[in-house]
Amino acid sequence: MLIAGCIFPVNGLFFEEGFLPRVCPLAEPKKCFFIFGFFAFLVYWVFFVEALDKIDNRIISMLLEDGRASFSTIAAEVQLTDVAIKKRVERLRRRGIISSITADLNLKALGYENPIFVQMRSELSKNKDVIKRLRELDYVTEIYQVLGEYNIFAQLVVPDLDSAEKFVERLGTMDGVLDIKTLVVISEVKKSKALPSFSLQNKL
Repeated sequence: MLIAGCIFPVNGLFFEEGFLPRVCPLAEPKKCFFIFGFFAFLVYWVFFVEALDKIDNRIISMLLEDGRASFSTIAAEVQLTDVAIKKRVERLRRRGIISSITADLNLKALGYENPIFVQMRSELSKNKDVIKRLRELDYVTEIYQVLGEYNIFAQLVVPDLDSAEKFVERLGTMDGVLDIKTLVVISEVKKSKALPSFSLQNKL
């Protein structure tokens, strides 16, 4: 066992003169610090870092399907109380698993075109500056750094194709941009709000 390997071979540190350490803390303080630090980490992990269970996974799935789902609705589904669901959601937020719950907008209904995706290749020395300027532009809704022929991938939401053409031309003139390619979405085939079935079981 890892614990036995760490503790018992250390010069009879434990159980030679009863439970109290014989060598620690004066003779070998560094070893003693390591051992008790290791125990403290184990205690923290066991009692404070809880693994996700099936109920947590179901809560996440339901919120992905409908971000407006109330605690009472989720509680009825998983057969827990509203308070228990609230505590679980708060814990998922603290752990960063749930970062935010937002509305899924219908762009067409709001008068916008389908999203336009832009691939950009920038000078490596100016990559950060290009991304900084992209973040300040209203039409740019998402930005990713990627590997491949192009190193920046962005999503645009524009009111019409004429505006898109002018905006993309503007992007192409930005200092540091070497090349740009535009992908216009003609129809949305699938937009899943749920993770693959194996993801919550194996990844979380």
